[in-house]
Amino acid sequence: MGTVAAVTAMALLAHSSRNQTVLERIRARGELRVATLNLPTCYYIGPKGPTGLEYDLAKDFAHDLGVKLKIVPVADEVALRKALASGQADIAAAQITADAAWRKVGEPAAPYAEVPQLVIYRSGEPAPKNLPQLQDTKLVVRAHSPQVEVLKQLRLVAPFLQWEATKTGNTPLQDVASGEVGYAVVDGRAYAYAHHLYPDVNVAFSLPQKRPIQWVVRADAPDLLHAVNHYFRALRASGQLTALMQRESGNTGNFPYERSRLFQIYLVQRLPLYRKWFEEAAKRYHLEWRLLAAIGFQESRWNPAAISTTGAAGVMMLTSDTAQEMGIEDRADAKANIFAGARYFKQVFEMIPNHIPEPDRTWFAIASYNVGFGHVEDARVLAQRMGKNPDSWAAVRRVLPLLTDPRWYDQAKYGYAQGWQPVEYVARVREFLRLLEWAPESSVLVQTADANATAPVANLSGS
Repeated sequence: MGTVAAVTAMALLAHSSRNQTVLERIRARGELRVATLNLPTCYYIGPKGPTGLEYDLAKDFAHDLGVKLKIVPVADEVALRKALASGQADIAAAQITADAAWRKVGEPAAPYAEVPQLVIYRSGEPAPKNLPQLQDTKLVVRAHSPQVEVLKQLRLVAPFLQWEATKTGNTPLQDVASGEVGYAVVDGRAYAYAHHLYPDVNVAFSLPQKRPIQWVVRADAPDLLHAVNHYFRALRASGQLTALMQRESGNTGNFPYERSRLFQIYLVQRLPLYRKWFEEAAKRYHLEWRLLAAIGFQESRWNPAAISTTGAAGVMMLTSDTAQEMGIEDRADAKANIFAGARYFKQVFEMIPNHIPEPDRTWFAIASYNVGFGHVEDARVLAQRMGKNPDSWAAVRRVLPLLTDPRWYDQAKYGYAQGWQPVEYVARVREFLRLLEWAPESSVLVQTADANATAPVANLSGS
């Protein structure tokens, strides 16, 4: 009887499982599976772990469902559709505009935003101002991308339009910047993330219509589709969707042309010489190598022969006292300087109270690396006295400049500080960090370098 009862129970359980809706099965397994693309507009690994607009939205939605998020990163839109059709993913979330191919494998949710489509060109080339001026030219678009569908629709009114897919591993921005092609079509959001890497690439004009973006849910899941649409309606109504999209806009703020050009040049010429040491130092001190490299670029432009007006020297611009404390004798030794800078940054980071959440704790550490931990603590104390949140970098960065005013620094434990400098310093490091996260891997491949490899001597102010 026991065997019969067990078989009967298993059959009932299997029957019950088959009758569950997709949303019920997701909750039962405790995991939402979301397929996406490894792009700055979707999902990538930042200095503190996974991030990106689609990742943040998916993580928040999974939290609403009471389950964990499992990201399924794939190579392109074709692989996205396969993941959804096979059941490997419950949702595809990758800045999708659902066309007929998508509707064959899933159900599109309501669009949650619209993205402008930009025609870009290289400085020095003629700048088209409208569609007719693209006649007898060839556009480049990312292979299997939504821009292909946008152009197919436009061809109904502009039959002269021609385009081709990017080469393997390239982006449209790279192709235009290299001069291999004259024009390309890119998403406005993608351009916002990447254009500082290509300062010679400009926007000619926007295409007539924006592109809607939406999630696509597996075809057998009407309850999941309903939950997705409800989630986005609530997120929009609360204002959180707007705030999140602004935060993940890719806008790096004011990034002057000359600084952008220098970054692009040194990204290729200098960083490959020292990348291995940034990686090794980061691993030793449990840091993110791109963060160290961003600090190094801000400090010296990755120049081991750099000397500041205050006597700091080397890639990480160490003072003689700091170098001695870190146990190095020759600050022009690039490897030793990078390792010492990483060790010093780690020490500073560990001084920041660990209850401060990320990424603010990192921003405080970067500010402390620049101006000193004591001055940053003074600003946090002052922020608290003024009724501001001392654990918020956004709040403290508004207070730091007050340390130049005797009305405030007279009350501070460590006195006067040029408080505007760490504010600008953190902003620039964050700019460089974002650019490094999305620099093409081919442009920063490791090259062999001697420990004392040097670039041209420069006198820097440290800013």
